[in-house]
Amino acid sequence: MKHMMVRLLALATALLSLAVAGDLETALDRQDRAALESAAARLSAAAGNKPSDADAQYRAAVAWSYLAEVGLELRDKSLAQKAAESGIPAAEKAIALKPNSAEYHRILGTLCGQVIPANVLLGFKYGKRAQDEIAKAVELDPRLAVNYVSRGVGNYYLPAALGGGVERAIEDFQKAIQLDPKLAAAHMWLGVALRKANRNSEARGALSRSLELNPNRLWTKQQLEKTPAK
Repeated sequence: MKHMMVRLLALATALLSLAVAGDLETALDRQDRAALESAAARLSAAAGNKPSDADAQYRAAVAWSYLAEVGLELRDKSLAQKAAESGIPAAEKAIALKPNSAEYHRILGTLCGQVIPANVLLGFKYGKRAQDEIAKAVELDPRLAVNYVSRGVGNYYLPAALGGGVERAIEDFQKAIQLDPKLAAAHMWLGVALRKANRNSEARGALSRSLELNPNRLWTKQQLEKTPAK
């Protein structure tokens, strides 16, 4: 009976995590700032009540990261910076509890990276750390496609003179698609990077494929609309 209760509790926890992830994804797709602000506050409070629960810390970090992403999409740099910096401590706590989780390192690297386009003056503070955390994620799980999306986004914003650049970003997004052809975010960012490289026709193809995989992502639709046919 005791073992049955443990299994049921684990199943309930897993189902709750899936439900939370689904709600966050929906809010991100819709650029629903209010929903993400509410979720980030709620999940942060839950993480505070469970300081030894790595997954609770991670869920809070993800909510803040999604809010930062929406802030960048809406060109609200203040929101993006505040959200990203709010999520960093939660990601740090998750890693302290489970240091060998590739995903925890990825989300910390992503949060550090999201601060930079929001406030380029903080690049010296967060840039190297973002790179190091994503590199650690890739080291721990080189087959996880989303790791390369995160690394690609970092390279997209990092000048070529500093080791980044659009061509390196494109390579990362292509690697992510190779590992997971149905990862909509990889196709979306590939399209954005291809447009920056003046490869508009290819960019439209990548963005269109992303919308096929996730037709609800408002930002992808916006990017496709602003991409010239040639």
